[in-house]
Amino acid sequence: MASGILAGWLLRRRNLRLLGRIISVLIWLLLFLLGVEAGGDERIVKGIASLGMEALVVTSGGVAGSSILAYALWRVAVRGKTRESQKGGEVR
Repeated sequence: MASGILAGWLLRRRNLRLLGRIISVLIWLLLFLLGVEAGGDERIVKGIASLGMEALVVTSGGVAGSSILAYALWRVAVRGKTRESQKGGEVR
């Protein structure tokens, strides 16, 4: 990770438009290879039903928690802007 940060710092003034596409392709390749590895593991294939239910519960909890906290943060941000505008400050 440190070498990636160093490379990014050294190349910060270069035009790296293509880098986003390369990263996307590599991520898709890694996900594909992860699927190949999981599909080749007999224990995972046999336990896919229970893994699916656990994944559904964890995902639902994560989405619900993120949504609740995002809404709370939004309310705090809106309240701050409202107070600022009541004091005569600019709202940006």
